[in-house]
Amino acid sequence: MTGMVERWADTLDDAAVSRKPVAGPTELAGVPLADAYAVQRAVVGRRLARGDRMTGFKMGFTSVAKMRQMGVHDLIHGSLTDGMYVPDGGTVDVGVLLHPRIEPEVAFLLDAPLGAGADNSAPLAAVAAVAAAVEVIDSRYAGFSFTLPEVVADNASSAGFSTGPWHPADGVDLGNLGVLLEVDGRLAQAGSTAAILGHPVRSLAAAARLAAAYGTTLQPGWVVLAGAATAAVPLEPGAHVRATVDRLGSVEVTASTAGDAR
Repeated sequence: MTGMVERWADTLDDAAVSRKPVAGPTELAGVPLADAYAVQRAVVGRRLARGDRMTGFKMGFTSVAKMRQMGVHDLIHGSLTDGMYVPDGGTVDVGVLLHPRIEPEVAFLLDAPLGAGADNSAPLAAVAAVAAAVEVIDSRYAGFSFTLPEVVADNASSAGFSTGPWHPADGVDLGNLGVLLEVDGRLAQAGSTAAILGHPVRSLAAAARLAAAYGTTLQPGWVVLAGAATAAVPLEPGAHVRATVDRLGSVEVTASTAGDAR
């Protein structure tokens, strides 16, 4: 199994660096999820070896409809590194991505370790602040087409993230806040934080559980992205994107092609 993990970690890492997508279905399509997560950890390990630092955790399939669509019964997760972070108001270089998309989220900033076993309210005791956020997603598979193990191995399609101003976690009920995603000043998606497992704090509790299952404790200073509140939209060169969450404010990014030409 070690040979398969290293081979596919190299393949997916090379696809991201070279912008040459992997054609599917692949050998990964039918592997157990434990093996897919082993590949994911090896992929992230290559980023860390190049100098990135672990800064967080992202959740995927936090929508019941998305889980049904993919035929799964649990969430998936991926890792965030500092090289993936885009400051609020900053620029996303879509020239180095394959088929980038962007979606609005709620982000948690931890100020204490968060392990498994917390119920759906206790995780907030480990949270310093919450913010509106966006995640940039980008599959390394051709056509943005993949099976569940394939997307898990590909770090749950994560490519970048940005967070808006932080707010005290105990000052906002996150259960049903309106969410807007605007592209170039026009409404692209509208939804509610209730789309994130019914309440984003449930996603935070699930993040702690899933991390622990793979030997990780969520750490102080880490950002946890709770999952998309709406569908993702394509992120085109030159686009200006703003995500707004009621009571949490907004976060904005602009897409550019500062790297490789598309």
